Amino acid sequence: MKRIYTFALLIGTIILTSWGFKGHQAVGTIAENHLTPQAKAAVKELLGNQSLADVATWADEVREEPAFKSTEGWHFVNVPSGLTEAAFSAEVKAQGENNVYGAMQKARIVLTHPKSSREQKIEALKFLVHFVGDAHQPMHISHKEDKGGNTIQVRFDNAGTNLHTLWDSKLLDHQGLSVVEMSQQYDKATPDQIKAWQQDQPMTWLWESYVISSKLYTEPVDAQYYQNHIGIVQMRIDQAGIRLAGILNDIYSGKVYASTHEAPLLPGDTKAVAAMGPAKVIDIKEAASHLNETVTITAKVYGTKDVGSMILVNVGAPYPDSPLTVVLRGDTKSLAVDGKTITVTGQVIDYKGKPEIIVTDKNQVKF
Repeated sequence: MKRIYTFALLIGTIILTSWGFKGHQAVGTIAENHLTPQAKAAVKELLGNQSLADVATWADEVREEPAFKSTEGWHFVNVPSGLTEAAFSAEVKAQGENNVYGAMQKARIVLTHPKSSREQKIEALKFLVHFVGDAHQPMHISHKEDKGGNTIQVRFDNAGTNLHTLWDSKLLDHQGLSVVEMSQQYDKATPDQIKAWQQDQPMTWLWESYVISSKLYTEPVDAQYYQNHIGIVQMRIDQAGIRLAGILNDIYSGKVYASTHEAPLLPGDTKAVAAMGPAKVIDIKEAASHLNETVTITAKVYGTKDVGSMILVNVGAPYPDSPLTVVLRGDTKSLAVDGKTITVTGQVIDYKGKPEIIVTDKNQVKF
């Protein structure tokens, strides 16, 4: 089977199982409780008799298989401690494609891309179900210094463990509920909470986890630890299920999915660009009318801005009147484009109401 995800790099070797099997299955069950009829039908068409809960742990189960070894780093984000929200967001994006943030974005795009095969969509859906759960486990979004709490030894229930494993599974094991019981007890969000949670973007989910995990480093694991923290576990699993449902409802609502992130949509090589399908030559003024299509546009560059992890290129007019932003990432940041007329090929996405083309391969740009 040809896999769309084979371009990832192996980042780490620590085995992580966010929320344990029951926690991930509870996320899937809660999500199914909040799917629209259209989303339920689309999920069933892809998964057949399997539920979201059934496939929620698939990404962990296949991680040691040779074809999936490169997905290890997709389950977490490790960043330095003490970051502000802006610095945290910049650090996550600067890591590139191979963390849980990039993995979620790629899975969403694969699910809506017109060139994705059914097999690729099934795989992307399984990944998405799992990674939304991972994003809500606080110790999966934590400190680089201690490998997400894996090197911090603690004692819980009269046994030795580490801070990461405590949050992966030990607190849930102590509670002793079945998946059905967890799903029933945790799925308590109000309509206002559901609306608010589903409006939040993935970077917000990660920041929430980072804020929680940062506090966990300072709190002693004592006799009151379970009582003090099981409510956080319940809320994060509920939020993960509600937000997963929101993504799937949006994907299968019948509209063109508008990307709201800065991660590359597809692998940054010439084969990936070709996989998007033949490019349509359009005028730059038409860019906003070709969302999620692969296009070729020729226009003059009126200015650039280096924001660290990427260079923003204003094409067709100076900022803020530019009808298209070209985003140079990775090796393409070295391209000298300022003041030149360029021809760029790529997929048009919507970022905060404005069309963009993300460039990750120098072959996408001609002078």
